[in-house]
Amino acid sequence: MTLRLYNTLTSEKELFDSVKPGEVGIYLCGPTVYKPSHIGHAVGPVIFDVIKRYLTFKNFKVTWVLNVTDVEDKLIAEAEAQGRDMLELARDLERQYVDAMGAMGVKNIDYMPRASEHIQEIIDHINDLIEKGHAYVVEGDVYFDVSKDEDYGKLTNRKADDQESGTREGLVKAAKRNPGDFALWKAAKPGEPASAKYQAPWGVGRPGWHIECSAMAMKYLGKTFDIHGGGLDLKFPHHENEIAQAECATGQTFAKYWMHHGLTRFNTKKIAKSDPEMAKVMESLQIANLLKQHDPESLRFLILQSHYRSPIDFSDEVLKAAKSGLGTFRRLLERVERVTNSDPYKPEMQIERMRDAELDPRGRDLLDELMHLRVRFLEEMDDDFNTAGAIAVLFEIANAMNKYIDAAKLETHSDELPRNMLRAAGGTLVSLGNVLGLFERRPAARAIGDDGKLPQLVELLVNVRKMSREAKQYAIGDHIRDELTKLGITLEDGKDGTRWRID
Repeated sequence: MTLRLYNTLTSEKELFDSVKPGEVGIYLCGPTVYKPSHIGHAVGPVIFDVIKRYLTFKNFKVTWVLNVTDVEDKLIAEAEAQGRDMLELARDLERQYVDAMGAMGVKNIDYMPRASEHIQEIIDHINDLIEKGHAYVVEGDVYFDVSKDEDYGKLTNRKADDQESGTREGLVKAAKRNPGDFALWKAAKPGEPASAKYQAPWGVGRPGWHIECSAMAMKYLGKTFDIHGGGLDLKFPHHENEIAQAECATGQTFAKYWMHHGLTRFNTKKIAKSDPEMAKVMESLQIANLLKQHDPESLRFLILQSHYRSPIDFSDEVLKAAKSGLGTFRRLLERVERVTNSDPYKPEMQIERMRDAELDPRGRDLLDELMHLRVRFLEEMDDDFNTAGAIAVLFEIANAMNKYIDAAKLETHSDELPRNMLRAAGGTLVSLGNVLGLFERRPAARAIGDDGKLPQLVELLVNVRKMSREAKQYAIGDHIRDELTKLGITLEDGKDGTRWRID
């Protein structure tokens, strides 16, 4: 099996061939920490966490860098509006972001460099461009001269003159040589905070947004590395400018593959951006607030059930569907635990262990099917990290396992060999899920009855419901079931009685 990925630079799927054999360097544009992050800011880290997991699974040594932009115009303005120090505000918001990403299973970042701590590297990068005639100084500002870069626009096929309208800075200065020239360094303005001012050979000021990323990427990954990622909204001008700066300074390819993920679409079309209600909606979409209301794994599942290049629709309905889909696997793992009397979240064996076992026809059919499905899972991941296709395969595995449990009647009676077959199947399911950052730990029970008396209370209600049904008081039984459902407790009636679980 060979990994192929879609390269935005060439608009084609390409066979992956790392710059250094056996090693992969990845740079992902991270947060600009001036406002609390919303769910859209989690998409890139979750996707690239999976990409690192899968590349590691394929025995690559992966270095993943995700930067923090803590020197930027919007941060300066926000800190001033709040009457706070710029870097103090940045650190608070960065901490919130890191905590939220950790809760969502993003735990494979190797470096999180801050722009404010890499000013010297940025200055050196700008100096290289000035010395090679690709940048010029105007009254303390430094601009990149797009006319000196014959390849400018190769990522997005846009002309240099389009640059001006797409920049964050929105600067228009008569002193610029070309309308499309963009800022590498901005001279300090009166009244700006001391934490936003740095000394450079051409004067006091701060770096432009684009130069921060190219300088930090090359510091940690070298002049040429494998994968540069970010949202589709960063293709132009940010990534286009990163390429221009880096390649004009080094004369080498900056990033070999460019990967851009789709943007998050919120169900807010009926609310104008200027409407006060929009602020409330966006606050509800902040990651920290979502994590207070929803299971982090369900948020991760929602992101991964779409292909990374597709837009992600975020709404209550979509989130409900994600929870339902994740619940399919959790219920199955509960069944595996009951039958095998082992912890499915700590798999001790997989289906290879059962190849030479003397399985009955049902067990042999399940083994053959799971061997085939595992190959398909890997094929989906090798096809441009298709997590949506991989999750679809996991559902097929779950369906096959549930059928096996039912057909072999494993919940009522089973021998050691069928139990081992199921244990191995569960181990394979969980191990493949772990590649996506799923099924890594047992879901935490909701905080209902923290005094430990919840199980006794629910069992009491289950028995009352059973008695009412035996007495043909079905309305009472239905009422108990419905009220427990509202509390997040699901009852499942089976031949061997009623089981319950906390959703």
